[in-house]
Amino acid sequence: MSTPEHASQSPDELASDLLTAQAWLAPEAFEGSLAGVRVLDLSRVLAGPLCAQMMADHGADVIKVEAPRGDETRLLGPPFVEPGQAAYFSALNRGKRGLSLDLSQSTDRAILEALLVQADVLIENFVPGTMAKWGLGYDEYLSQAFPKLIYCSISGFGATGPLANLPGYDAVLQAMCGLMSINGDPHSGPTRIGVPVVDQVTGYNAFGGIMMALFARNRTQQGQRVESTLFDSALSMLIPHAANWMTSGNTPALSGSAHPNIPTYNRFTVGDGTIFLGIVNEGQFNKFCKYIRREDLLTNPLFDSNASRMTNREALRTEMEAALKDFSRVTLCKELMAIGVAAGPVHSVPEAFEQPHTSAREMFVKRPDYQGVGIPIKLSKTPGKPGQRPPRLGEHNPTIIK
Repeated sequence: MSTPEHASQSPDELASDLLTAQAWLAPEAFEGSLAGVRVLDLSRVLAGPLCAQMMADHGADVIKVEAPRGDETRLLGPPFVEPGQAAYFSALNRGKRGLSLDLSQSTDRAILEALLVQADVLIENFVPGTMAKWGLGYDEYLSQAFPKLIYCSISGFGATGPLANLPGYDAVLQAMCGLMSINGDPHSGPTRIGVPVVDQVTGYNAFGGIMMALFARNRTQQGQRVESTLFDSALSMLIPHAANWMTSGNTPALSGSAHPNIPTYNRFTVGDGTIFLGIVNEGQFNKFCKYIRREDLLTNPLFDSNASRMTNREALRTEMEAALKDFSRVTLCKELMAIGVAAGPVHSVPEAFEQPHTSAREMFVKRPDYQGVGIPIKLSKTPGKPGQRPPRLGEHNPTIIK
């Protein structure tokens, strides 16, 4: 492990020598729930940047530290918002200031350490061991130099176990952890879930871990390491499939859009498209059958309980779709919801964002300088706010570094 070349200087001396007076003054700070929390986001791609963006949305001052080549997602287009900034990058980096550093160089590592003097949180998703190689390992150095620091490490497999230190990507973990084995149907075979759900859950787990560590720090005055991995997150998502297997010994199989325990929780074809029905209990099934004028299903012994409906799910599906072909999806879903039966049209992405409820919930951010998805966590007294547009590479170097 290399030793920081500036070890003879105190952290305060470093900060005085290397940073401008405005280094930790965010230009658009607001009194969100995380106002005053200072975050160094060294992460790239999805899970770490998403976690840091969530913190920025709720008032944290976030500095995104990128290598000179930039976060890979800047180039994952088209589409591009502007040259060198793909829409993918814009989805994960609003509300941050941009700083470009080459952490393989001692001078730039010194700038990072100077920023750590006043930082509360550091988020990184390097291959485990990278920070230690630079003389910035948490256990070896940072925990002693900055005892109140919350250090969040995000990786594919973590720092322990047979797969430790290996690279990890969302779809690879979907495959390894069983998610693909239950997604898809016999025709498609095991299928990747269409959004990077493992990355996203890992980002949310990191966010929750950081919040718990900040809460604990209020009591103990000590920071700690938070670890969030794609492997752990992917396994944690196997509900109820893992519990079903642990109890029955039966290996979960491909089920398409169907639920493994509830036959009426599935996608169905109607007269002009496709809907998803969320019929979970007997009361909802009773209402549904009466609405489609098939009360006979309620007294049929093949369908008179969830267990019997599971045994005869394909026969039930045939009966339901024969009745549903006479309905239009919009009217059907509206009227079913009105009587307490959950149902929704299968929308395209544009249709999802064109819903009036999307606007009412402020989930579509449209500004001259930025478009993005809104904030899913709503707080009554300290609400979040979508921050400024994502930074260009190294945009704020002049206002942070002397």
